[in-house]
Amino acid sequence: MGKYQGRLAADAILGKSVTVRSDGPLSPRVIFTDPQVGAVGLTLAAAEEAGLRVRTVEVETGGNAGGSFVGKNAPGTARLVVDEDRGVVVGATITGPEVAEALHAATIAVVAEVPLDELWHAVPAFPTRSELWLRLLEAYGL
Repeated sequence: MGKYQGRLAADAILGKSVTVRSDGPLSPRVIFTDPQVGAVGLTLAAAEEAGLRVRTVEVETGGNAGGSFVGKNAPGTARLVVDEDRGVVVGATITGPEVAEALHAATIAVVAEVPLDELWHAVPAFPTRSELWLRLLEAYGL
């Protein structure tokens, strides 16, 4: 986040147009514990407080072929908070071993407001832990 803010500051100093997009809840956050916790965007409570009509979907992070690389059925969960009116992910929380690496895809989905119908066509490599996205979208009903 410091690098992002530094880049914005440098752009402003150089007279470039500056738009801050990834601040506050849009900045990714990770707790480097064992297991890790990573989040971006709004939690369910924050989304509801903001007046959004949301739905959550949740799957286990170890429930796919790539998850077996860190131990079969390693504990952890992934949750998406979906704005039902716009069909976009407004928040994601992922827990489990080494999940910080999975957070960037969630950050792109949230910051860019990628429609779920488009995410459905972003095929994850097999067998990798990114297959978690396929499981989440299936849980949503796509």
